[in-house]
Amino acid sequence: MAEESSFVVNKTKEALGEIEVAPEVIEIISGIAASKVSGVHAMRGKLSSGVSELFGRVDHKKGVHLTSDEEGLKVDVYCYLNYGVSVPKIALELQKKVREQLIQMTDIELKEVNIHVVGIVPEKAELKDLFSFDNEDGEVE
Repeated sequence: MAEESSFVVNKTKEALGEIEVAPEVIEIISGIAASKVSGVHAMRGKLSSGVSELFGRVDHKKGVHLTSDEEGLKVDVYCYLNYGVSVPKIALELQKKVREQLIQMTDIELKEVNIHVVGIVPEKAELKDLFSFDNEDGEVE
């Protein structure tokens, strides 16, 4: 996560004051946007997020890491893709969706959106497709 405790949305101080966004909010928005892209199977999480999911709690910032330096904000997205999809096309769509969603919701511009494909998830085979029986005696075709 980024070192800063919050990021200022509007750089100009107006009569109403400043708007600040916590880094966790940026990670959550990025995680939700990434997980909704078609072709993304799941986001990579840590052991703690896996245990939380067993108890019904969803970690929306799972698979997202935010860093901040003098150049700006950088988001790293770690995800698993479905087998058969075009990895470059899905990666570009992920970058586009994360960037658009953050601009739309927070007016914060990202310097980089880095996509890390950590695995491909194959389609599950149906049990009936694995063992097809021709007759009642149980002989395999």
